[in-house]
Amino acid sequence: MPIYTYRSTGTGCAHCREGFDTLQKLSDAELNACPECGAAVRKQLSAPALAIGGAHLLSEKRIGEKGFTQYRKIGKGVYEKTAGKGPDIIQGD
Repeated sequence: MPIYTYRSTGTGCAHCREGFDTLQKLSDAELNACPECGAAVRKQLSAPALAIGGAHLLSEKRIGEKGFTQYRKIGKGVYEKTAGKGPDIIQGD
């Protein structure tokens, strides 16, 4: 479920003037009033949360298991296979 940020559209309590976060289902109706003081609020646009990382998903073992092939550059126009199926060396003519 996403977390939405709401902020008061005018005067309100300290809770809604500073903005507050609420966990809501996508199907839930948008809040129109502060849950503490009843002042009018509106949804505030905010940056999405991103999961950064995942280097463990790119391990040579996992690449080969999933049917992909990985090459590493070892010279000008020469690549060596590090994982998966395929030729051991690829080089330009």
